[in-house]
Amino acid sequence: MAETLRLDKLCKEGQTAYQRKDYLGAARAFQAASEGYKIAGDTLTAAEMLNNCSVAFLQAGDASTALKIVQGTELIFSEAGDRRRQALAIGNQAAALDALGRLEEAADAYESSAEILKQVGDIELFTSVMQALSGLRLRQGRQLEALATMQIGLSVIEKPSPKQRLAKKILNSPFKLIS
Repeated sequence: MAETLRLDKLCKEGQTAYQRKDYLGAARAFQAASEGYKIAGDTLTAAEMLNNCSVAFLQAGDASTALKIVQGTELIFSEAGDRRRQALAIGNQAAALDALGRLEEAADAYESSAEILKQVGDIELFTSVMQALSGLRLRQGRQLEALATMQIGLSVIEKPSPKQRLAKKILNSPFKLIS
């Protein structure tokens, strides 16, 4: 019981540090929480804490450590049948690969993450991942792929916001000119 309270406190410390933009402090707290959960036998929460740690390291500008920390967590979630968190772990890997300039690997990971998110019906996160992939394609100079990717990401939204409706309209224009 006391150990659970200590781990919960570490998680809250990590969240508070992250909100204060103390990303390294957040990463340390999440990493310590992960170790504690692993010792306690709670591998899913330990893996989730590693994902939080990875995001914090990425925000701190340490993409190499972010990638190292998150690798393998997708397998833990997959084995547990938690497809949503598996997709998030793959998305975190993609973001780290993207930051490291490993763009093709990042694109593959973004696509894998998006596919799983679409399968589990998490449209909001699917759209976010597709936007990240679209931005990556733009940086690669692959403008048509970037447009198509963004269009796919927006096409699944049932009730788009005014901003999303405008984006859909703008994105459809080049394709109308081509056909």
